[in-house]
Amino acid sequence: MRFLILFIFLITKAHGVDVSEIKNIVIHKDPKTHNNVIFLDKKDKKISMKNFNGNLILLNFWATWCEPCIEEMPSLDKLQANPDLDRLKIFAINVGKESKKNVDNFFLNLNIKNFEPYYDPPSTLAKTFSLRGIPTSILLNKNGKEFARIIGSIDFNDKKFINWLKTYN
Repeated sequence: MRFLILFIFLITKAHGVDVSEIKNIVIHKDPKTHNNVIFLDKKDKKISMKNFNGNLILLNFWATWCEPCIEEMPSLDKLQANPDLDRLKIFAINVGKESKKNVDNFFLNLNIKNFEPYYDPPSTLAKTFSLRGIPTSILLNKNGKEFARIIGSIDFNDKKFINWLKTYN
């Protein structure tokens, strides 16, 4: 019996990736369902998360005036380009109600090339996801359910974070 318990312990430790050192990650025991997750692209076209089922989704809520958002955005850009995360789709959703020109300049100044900016002009998603501040990133599994969120900024190039995220890819 002791051998069986030890074996199970070793197997789960070998396959699990510990992200407890990354203090901003909240992992949900039971994934949360959010209905009607819709936001806008640059041309004010509605984007629905229903069209992206089967992908790992990261919704990053940010604003150009947010200093932690500025700090994390380059690492988020590199994360989207990571070849080990080929099923990852990042949607950087501006909640600052800023002009598209300001947002474009923000992306240009930070050399963000691997994803486009999106918008939540009436702030409906901020309410849907009960955001308490920015940056906040919501992670949706392949079934479109929120399995984790990142409250505040992190280094998206952290190897432990990337290895953990790969388990959902």
